[in-house]
Amino acid sequence: MPSEEDPIASRADDDRDLYDVATWEERTSFDGLSVALYWLLTRSAKAGIVLVALVGLLAILGSFGIGLLFDPAIAVLLGLSVIPALGLAAYVYVSDVTTAEPLSLLVATFLLSILTATFAAVLNGRLRPFFDPLGFPGLVLFFFLIVGPVEESVKLLAVRLYAYTDARFDAVIDGAVYGAIAGLGFVVIENFVYIAQNVDIGELTIGVAALGAGDGIAALRALAGPGHVIYSGFAGYYLGLAKFNPENRGPIIVKGLVLAAAIHALYNTLVGPVTGIASGLFGVPQVLALFGFVLVFQGAFGYVLLRKVRRYRDAYIETRDAVDPDVEPELTEFEQ
Repeated sequence: MPSEEDPIASRADDDRDLYDVATWEERTSFDGLSVALYWLLTRSAKAGIVLVALVGLLAILGSFGIGLLFDPAIAVLLGLSVIPALGLAAYVYVSDVTTAEPLSLLVATFLLSILTATFAAVLNGRLRPFFDPLGFPGLVLFFFLIVGPVEESVKLLAVRLYAYTDARFDAVIDGAVYGAIAGLGFVVIENFVYIAQNVDIGELTIGVAALGAGDGIAALRALAGPGHVIYSGFAGYYLGLAKFNPENRGPIIVKGLVLAAAIHALYNTLVGPVTGIASGLFGVPQVLALFGFVLVFQGAFGYVLLRKVRRYRDAYIETRDAVDPDVEPELTEFEQ
């Protein structure tokens, strides 16, 4: 592997001053100004992304009426629709055997994911018409070229904007945790949009019976929700791996995004045809066939994700115990 040092720096004595020749550190006022400007530019870029996303979110919410955000029945329906995704994200969180992730980073990632989801909504809506004339093959292309890559990228962006750069993101497994939380945030805003589009407020009542409103849209979204946590959990895991392997950061991030996007697009492609075929083949209602497909598909890839998490856990425990085998380790709640 090539050296990351300039030839002069690699051969020179340690006491030789190579500032502004082959090495650099902040020394002068001009250096300080450069550091400050870089800090300002990077923070401004992030702030600009968040601001644009916020404007997009307000536009989307405004199209349905901001009052929906404060409707108790909508809140209940939305809450019911995200329970499975919340449960899976919570399981990934407690699977982290390293230091517990701070609530501030978790909440920030969740909120940022709600904001960045607006980019996916805009891009998906703008690009969908170009694929519609191609029929089902066009729909498949749309899922694999647009929906999967775009939605997984904006969820990963929510992690990259804040949590990733924080010193408390200090282990590979943290990427899976924040990725899962970003997936949860995406589920919340996506489910809200679906519910707002399909439910008549007048037919809503507070309670579990609300699941039947809008042709059972909340129940259907509840089935789809865990998938977002799984997909972004994969992408987040590889983002964590990239953080601690900077020499291969780009390829690792791309690998995670391609994997997450492909699983996502595959689900979108198969869910309709397989549900229809299974319903006709076994003579069961489509909702039951959908439940079976979701259970098998998301269960299989969820198992793969959790197996990666457990492999990390096992390696963490083994290496930790190897440091001082005579000391009885204090088990975390998950290890117990």
